[in-house]
Amino acid sequence: MKSGEVHPKDRLLATASRLFYAEGIHAVGVERLVSEAAVTRATFYRHYPTKDDLVAAYLSTTSHQIRAAVDEVRAGKPPREALAGTLGVVGDATCADDFRGCQFLNAAAEFPDPDHPVRKVINDHRSWFFEVLREEAAATGHPDPDHAARVLVLLRDGALHGGELDNAEAVRATLRRAVEELFPA
Repeated sequence: MKSGEVHPKDRLLATASRLFYAEGIHAVGVERLVSEAAVTRATFYRHYPTKDDLVAAYLSTTSHQIRAAVDEVRAGKPPREALAGTLGVVGDATCADDFRGCQFLNAAAEFPDPDHPVRKVINDHRSWFFEVLREEAAATGHPDPDHAARVLVLLRDGALHGGELDNAEAVRATLRRAVEELFPA
């Protein structure tokens, strides 16, 4: 591979991420993926034995990106500010030009079997997000941090659907206000 050239595995993942998010996972076939990523079928299957393995890699990569963004906004912040920043990451996502809802909720709709490997990636991400919110809620001294975290996860889910259907700025403002009301200063 030449310097500056993108590895075929990375091209596949980038292509899949773009297409799966824009068009849906089941709507994009392996032939299209290999064609747009400019790789052979053999290369595809060498790196991802099944399309589901590629879907899991797409969601895992998305999760790592979100985790990094959340870690950045939480770093060194007091709990209430960390909560606002965490939900701010969600609100900011709804304002992106190519926003099409939550990758995890979209994938869950396409993979209804709770034991499917793709659902395990989704569940891992959701558990991580809940735990971040529960930890910060507890640090604020909230009397029921589990409940507060559940409320915020439901708000996140709604925001990631409403952000595509409603005014994204209103969604962002609602998330900020929810933190202010659930965790008064």
